[in-house]
Amino acid sequence: MLEPLFTAAEMRAAERRYPGFPDSAPELMERAGRAVSGHALECFPDATSFTVVCGGGSNGGDGRIAGEALREAGRRVSVVDAATAEAGLGEPDVIVDALFGTGFSGAPRPEAARLIERMSAAGCPIVAVDLPSGVDASTGEVAGVAVEATLTVTFHGPKVGLVVAPGRFHAGRVVVPDIGLAPGSTEHRLVNAEILAHVPRRGARDTKYSAGSVLVVGGSTGLTGAPCLTAEAAFRADAGYVTVAVPASTIGVFEQRLLEAVKRPLPEEHGSLSMTAADEILELAGRAGAVALGPGLGRAPGIRQLVRRLLGELELPVVVDADALWELEPSEWSAPRVLTPHAGELARLLGEESSRVSAHRLDAVRRVADRFGCVTLLKGPDTLIAAPGEGVLVCPVDAHGLASAGTGDVLTGILSAFLAKGMEPRLAAAAAATAHGAAAALAPRQVGLVASDVIALLPQALAG
Repeated sequence: MLEPLFTAAEMRAAERRYPGFPDSAPELMERAGRAVSGHALECFPDATSFTVVCGGGSNGGDGRIAGEALREAGRRVSVVDAATAEAGLGEPDVIVDALFGTGFSGAPRPEAARLIERMSAAGCPIVAVDLPSGVDASTGEVAGVAVEATLTVTFHGPKVGLVVAPGRFHAGRVVVPDIGLAPGSTEHRLVNAEILAHVPRRGARDTKYSAGSVLVVGGSTGLTGAPCLTAEAAFRADAGYVTVAVPASTIGVFEQRLLEAVKRPLPEEHGSLSMTAADEILELAGRAGAVALGPGLGRAPGIRQLVRRLLGELELPVVVDADALWELEPSEWSAPRVLTPHAGELARLLGEESSRVSAHRLDAVRRVADRFGCVTLLKGPDTLIAAPGEGVLVCPVDAHGLASAGTGDVLTGILSAFLAKGMEPRLAAAAAATAHGAAAALAPRQVGLVASDVIALLPQALAG
């Protein structure tokens, strides 16, 4: 359920372990180049002409062998050496990008940048060898211009840079041929759908409480939808019991919307929970297995102090989302806390611009996890899950319909349910992100997908 994701250093180590290396390196290059040729022909069977752009390193060597194999297959092939920066690319049906490999980092030099720009301007599909040139294999960062590939043929295993944004948006379809390297350990891992088999299911001996009891704390005037979505998602993620703790003046909305959940009206000030609600929330938590704190909570005066007290005193796992993340400060917590920010929220936790987080997602999520001492889930199509002192788990989400209001509240409900069932926080976060994406992917149309659609599809996604 957790597949290896390789950094540049881990790939170098895998190559060094190959029998006879470095003298046997030509064997690996031959296999890699011919794998590129085979997949290029499979993906573009009608292409008759190829231009192969080769750098000076081993990636360029892979490209030259791919060019030879393409000629053997009867295609017209032009090889462009990057050292001859002014060489033309011609008008090929397909370009093979063998300029930079896994060893690249930073921004391309001006000559290489111009060559990448010419590849992009050619208007034909691009097959990247191992990695689109300009993408950092170890982080997914793109410091300058980068190739936008239609197909990436990478070797031995997927690279971090192919699944973490912004690099993932340059990779196109990724295929991973085996070139004969032995398996090895990696710091970061790619989460696949098998993780859902590890989510506890309701059994014959379960009660509604032992199946997973979730307490949702949130809501305020004008923001009642968020806790409703969280509660409904927790139920559909197989929780047996859900309570919503909300401002008293909003209780009518929840009585109308939520049939199965228990509703508890709490003390408020001007439509938001007041500090005096803390004692009742702590009492309600006595029968819960996990708490979802933040959906629709608002940012009224006093909310920050309420959140601080609850996080300090709740002795069960808490998902900290939405407005509960506002002005959150590191503290010593006695039970697991899982932060679930989007890029903007995570940027505020670091005191940085969201654009910097988007450009350095892997680094940013690790810094927040270390700073707050807890599991942190950074939302996105490459949902990243970091824990202090551990590698990052990457959950690829292939459902662009999730870019819609309320879907984050749904994720909070799923994660709260999995925590209430007793899952370890890091794996619970990975499983929740996977279930969230799988449910959205089941929708017959991504256009017009709304959060409630995802909730309705959760049982099907969890059933496999």
